[in-house]
Amino acid sequence: MNKKRIPLPWTNVYGLARTLVALGTAGTLAASSAETLFRPVATIGDYPSCNSTTAASLFCLSPDDYSHLTWLKWLCVAALLVIASGWRPRITALPHAYINYSVFSGIAIADGGDQIALILSTLFVLPALGDRRRWHWEQPQEQTPETRATRLLALIGISGLITLRLQMVVVYLQAAVAKLPHAEWQDGTAMWYWGSNLDFGPAPWLDTVVGPVITSALGVALMTWLPLVIEGSLVVSPLLPQWLRWWAMGAGLLFHLSIALMMGLWSFALAMAGGIMVLCLPLGSTIRLRADEDVATVDTSPSQEAEPPDPDRSAPSVEQPQPSR
Repeated sequence: MNKKRIPLPWTNVYGLARTLVALGTAGTLAASSAETLFRPVATIGDYPSCNSTTAASLFCLSPDDYSHLTWLKWLCVAALLVIASGWRPRITALPHAYINYSVFSGIAIADGGDQIALILSTLFVLPALGDRRRWHWEQPQEQTPETRATRLLALIGISGLITLRLQMVVVYLQAAVAKLPHAEWQDGTAMWYWGSNLDFGPAPWLDTVVGPVITSALGVALMTWLPLVIEGSLVVSPLLPQWLRWWAMGAGLLFHLSIALMMGLWSFALAMAGGIMVLCLPLGSTIRLRADEDVATVDTSPSQEAEPPDPDRSAPSVEQPQPSR
């Protein structure tokens, strides 16, 4: 009787996702002064807010002084860069989650990107528990002995990545459903309001491209309705064959790149990009860069599969896994 094998979660796909999330948070801290991050907020009070559970934030260890907060901020940036490098994921996973918790609970300008970064970095702890690699870019050890501990750690890691997928589905489902009751999203004019907003509209250098589009009836309608289509495709992506998931992933990454360029939400874009990769790529798959006639290609192939290969999961530059012996 053939035993089903659990895919190994310790691949560079989840590693790249960790890197993107860490770089997003590092960028937020590096590009913002301590006076901006920890300024008082009307009706709420001073930041960092060290009440109840938020008192566990790293920034609450500092006296109420911007010079000390600045040092802690740069300490977090340095740690996040080490995390983004991929060094010892088993060691750096918990500090990553703690830094993101400290940022989300401690700064005055936290947004959705900081929140999703906290959730993803927390879920990354589960696969990191069994990740013995020196760097998260290394190939998984496919000949890992089939011990009970290894199977348990692999199950915990894959469970964390599946939970991450479900979290991404919920995020995009809520994002799409929340837009539908509003007339501006129904009639295709919502992006005109966002594109004309002085705070969230495009930068002057980009406005020369975006301006003519949002002032065109067809252009603004496409810019309004395409995000709904992309969000919907990401919601149902776990049910799609792999060749369609490639399209959903590409559309999602391009969508968040557009948001970053237009609205400046780079940390949000990087965090969501990490989540999209885990959502759309096969569990246990590994990204390999191959030189084929001087052309670089990206190849993904699951290291170990719990089920036999599915023909629908094939795509150009995707190698199907061989059945386990």
